[in-house]
Amino acid sequence: MSGNEKKNSRPRRQAGKETRPQDQALTNTAETPKIGKIAGPKAVEKQPASQRRSRKQAPRKPKRQTLGSAPIAAAQQAAVQAGRAETPPPAPRRGRGRPRKTQKPSIRAYFLGGLNEIGKNFTLYECQDDMIIVDCGLAFPDEDMPGVDLVIPDFSFVEKNRSKIKGAVITHGHEDHIGAVPYLLKKLNIPVYGTALTIGLIESKLKEHGLTGSARLQVTPPGSRVRLGCMEVELIHVNHSIADSVALAIHSPAGVLVHTGDFKVDFSPAEGEIIDLTRFAELGQQGVLALLADSTNAERPGYTKTEQSVNDSLDSLFMRAEGKRIIVATFASSISRVQMIINCAVKYGRKVALSGRSMVNVMGIASELGYLNVPDGVLIDLSLINRYEPGQLVLITTGSQGEPMSALTRMAFSDHRQVAIGPGDFIILSARPIPGNEKTVGAVVDELLKQGCTVIYESMYEVHVSGHACQEELKLIHGLTKPKFFIPVHGEQKHLQKHAGLAMSMGMARENIFIGNIGNVLEIHEDGMKQLGDVPAGSVMVDGLGVGDVGSIVLRDRKHLAEDGLIVAVCSIDSHSGHVVAGPDIVSRGFVYVRESEALMVEAKKLVRNTLEDCASRRVRDWSGMKQSVKDELSRFLYRKTQRNPMILPVIMEV
Repeated sequence: MSGNEKKNSRPRRQAGKETRPQDQALTNTAETPKIGKIAGPKAVEKQPASQRRSRKQAPRKPKRQTLGSAPIAAAQQAAVQAGRAETPPPAPRRGRGRPRKTQKPSIRAYFLGGLNEIGKNFTLYECQDDMIIVDCGLAFPDEDMPGVDLVIPDFSFVEKNRSKIKGAVITHGHEDHIGAVPYLLKKLNIPVYGTALTIGLIESKLKEHGLTGSARLQVTPPGSRVRLGCMEVELIHVNHSIADSVALAIHSPAGVLVHTGDFKVDFSPAEGEIIDLTRFAELGQQGVLALLADSTNAERPGYTKTEQSVNDSLDSLFMRAEGKRIIVATFASSISRVQMIINCAVKYGRKVALSGRSMVNVMGIASELGYLNVPDGVLIDLSLINRYEPGQLVLITTGSQGEPMSALTRMAFSDHRQVAIGPGDFIILSARPIPGNEKTVGAVVDELLKQGCTVIYESMYEVHVSGHACQEELKLIHGLTKPKFFIPVHGEQKHLQKHAGLAMSMGMARENIFIGNIGNVLEIHEDGMKQLGDVPAGSVMVDGLGVGDVGSIVLRDRKHLAEDGLIVAVCSIDSHSGHVVAGPDIVSRGFVYVRESEALMVEAKKLVRNTLEDCASRRVRDWSGMKQSVKDELSRFLYRKTQRNPMILPVIMEV
């Protein structure tokens, strides 16, 4: 070979500095654009038209008038798919001096929600004075919270540390993970990262609160990384009952923490790819400091069934319901389930109508972002269902949990303005009751059966599968990640304890497992874990437009009113002498029916008059003292007569 040939055969070095492997790894990550105020779809319309038209292999479907949209998420997703997401600059080169041996710092986990409860997931991580939030969900009120609409986390601790918080990363779009985001952004406007569908659902919520103009929402696809202070958060694709779900690998100076979010292992998912087990295994090989894993199904042995089993059941039920109108109740966020229902409707020549505001809203976002495929002419407006025969229709509705104001509940109790049910309806409840909702769901099923409907629910057919991992899947994640420490999250105490037992059965020492509670702070170091002092945490109740104005005292009064009722004693006294000049009048609400208890009311009036006259004779003119005397005397009298303790409200006026 000649000298020139040898020269030409050498690989040429690209102009500029040599690319190191670690620099190239950073460059290949799909890092999202720089954080800033997000505009509407126009903000990403910078690519030449010729390049935009080149994506003919995946044309966007025309926007439907009956469904909504998520412009921020849709625009950013288009930008990411077109390859226009900016990448971060390469990490600066370190000097060539001898590397110094330094001990790794610690990382703290603040558990502000999601432990010993179902929902309200909210975790804060801190390393070297940088903080990030993982998930910000809500919980639904139980029977001990009369009148309360929602329950959100207490944000007082994050408000005190607002200067340290670099952003929030959301694992998926369920209410127990995104429901409190609007309330958080009202207190501190931080950037929010998530996948396209998750950001689309958050955006829809922010519209209701008037926050879309100021919110900094950023679509971050699975497989990408986000730099937040000293920590880098990696999004890992997982399977769940909603599309675009991710687990998080938090790369910090202290080490790698894996936060699974809600997940299951489905090798034949109805949509998307299977869980990225390869990445979990790679992280395990590199070393995982701590694993924080979903515990919802830790009591269930075996594996969670694949979503495809529901598809087979739905197909057979559609065949069985020939000639009847089919009504399917499911979670509004179960996009893959809705897609299955639409596919069955197309197969059997039926039209589809959506009922329920959240159902219409979520399906609109899913359709806009390409997660839902509805053939032309299949979807009709709910107001047009009377134009079709029952055997030509499928209604997809909310209300699978028996919510009082949901569409299915209103149908069951003949309170729906557009849908009247009867013996010609074939109703499928394609959801499992959330713990605590069994009674309400049972009441709705009973009412539907009274109306003559055919009702199919989970215990009868495979019309629902869980979105959470069972024991063998949890063991798989433990085996792949091989964490040094383990913290079970997302569940009640029985779930957390069971999950801890699974970890110990795989050889993990008990001292390397932490079962926490809301408000706990855990400091994790490569040499061990240490629990620190608790921080302010708990529940804030939302009632209408009021946030936090319903506390324990208000709830106590509401329970008192609900259990024993109210007695109001009204009278007028002379401003000079203090003697009674009018009344007293007794008003009863929820205690006894006045017309049937006239003798009791007459005695109560005499007692109130005598008590006030006694105060006047003793020259007691202190308002609080007079009212307290009336309450005490009337309370003793009513309990002696009825064995009940109603709330007593004295009203005294001076004339």
